[in-house]
Amino acid sequence: MSGSLYIVPTPIGNLEDITFRAVRVLKEVDLIAAEDTRHTQVLLNHYDIRTSVTSYHEHNERGKARELVEQLRQGRSIALLSDAGTPMISDPGYRLVVEAIRAGVQVIPLPGPSAVTAALSAAGLPTDRFGFEGFLPAKKSERRSALEALKKDTKTLIFYEAPHRLKETLADMAEIFGDREVAIGREISKVHEEFLRGALREILATIEQQTVRGEITLVVQGATSGAPVSEEGVISEIRQLAEKGMRVKEISELVGAHHGISKREVYRLALRVKNLK
Repeated sequence: MSGSLYIVPTPIGNLEDITFRAVRVLKEVDLIAAEDTRHTQVLLNHYDIRTSVTSYHEHNERGKARELVEQLRQGRSIALLSDAGTPMISDPGYRLVVEAIRAGVQVIPLPGPSAVTAALSAAGLPTDRFGFEGFLPAKKSERRSALEALKKDTKTLIFYEAPHRLKETLADMAEIFGDREVAIGREISKVHEEFLRGALREILATIEQQTVRGEITLVVQGATSGAPVSEEGVISEIRQLAEKGMRVKEISELVGAHHGISKREVYRLALRVKNLK
């Protein structure tokens, strides 16, 4: 019988964010295929995992995938790891999984850490529909073209971004998307974890004079569907929610997310309504 290929997520920062099951699987498999063996060894040493490790990364995956699948066919079990988070989410592994499936090998995914879901859960933006877009192109013209293609997408959008390109990306988004709500997760689950939330131009102004460091996950509000709501319409909705006992901050978050307008602007209107009472 062939062995099994386990897809094992690893912590994106805090080493405690690994599951009991993941630790057990890493101890029991015959081989660990890791994106960076030196990086992975830190995790393995922490949990006293002594399983053999081999490298599997974007530069060797074509030949290495065939080699690993052959080992799977011979009955060996293998765990696939990326440097952090869930393999194949902007990390290598796709070719190995496809070839394993074609060879009739059982592929077993383990749930676990991912910067995508962690950032989305804390963003304060709609989560019923969302799309992960990975890294935008580094070249400005290509990046703007990619954003133009997403301009009318109503789903919450999630991106990874390099810290040195963050300001340019936010500026392009503000120009192409308009002043939508955005949440920036920086160094999620690490010592210097930070979240910035607000309208695109507001966030851009906040970080304009800063040197941005660390790993960045961007969560951006999707396009609003239908005709733009008037200020009178927003005020009417604010009044209705206020009559139900909702606080100004809650109203601004709900109405802002619903209509795709700045929460700060809704907050201003909500205060005006409150002062007129």
